[in-house]
Amino acid sequence: MTSVRIWGPGAGAVVVLVAAGVWARGSSAVDTGLWAEVRPAIEARLVTQSAGTGAGESEPALRSRWFCRAEALDLQESGGRVRAGVNTLCEEYGERAGALVLCGGAQTPQVVRLARDPANGGFRVVSAEEPPDGEGYGEWEGNHFSHSAASRLDRGMTSTGLRTAARTHFGLPADAPVRYC
Repeated sequence: MTSVRIWGPGAGAVVVLVAAGVWARGSSAVDTGLWAEVRPAIEARLVTQSAGTGAGESEPALRSRWFCRAEALDLQESGGRVRAGVNTLCEEYGERAGALVLCGGAQTPQVVRLARDPANGGFRVVSAEEPPDGEGYGEWEGNHFSHSAASRLDRGMTSTGLRTAARTHFGLPADAPVRYC
């Protein structure tokens, strides 16, 4: 009887702690298989959307290009359609005199809706929403992301992978310096 009095509350406490951990995690768990399917369509759209908007593109000698990546925060699929709450980072890079040149960039949360594209065997972007500039930004985040996802927007995104891709694209060594437009 004594062991039940001791172990019973202990086991109950463990169950409560596990349940609290699952609850606190919220919707942070993302289906990695689904993300692998939709990510290429999202990132391709980001690059296309960014083209023509950079400072480096006005310098013909620079040969600049946009590089983008997305990070999944919320991901739900229903009936061949996907709603992806993502944090995005796009940066425009060029090459000058053996250096990587950063000309601009932006990190923006988005809600992207995708549909299966049987013709291409993947997904296509149907629509994307971004927060308004200035006032209303925080309210938009709260209305479009779970609390857990919105809290991860504040962490920021690293541009290391984008710089690596840009160096490779321009044929620069891995330690090529980064300069600014």
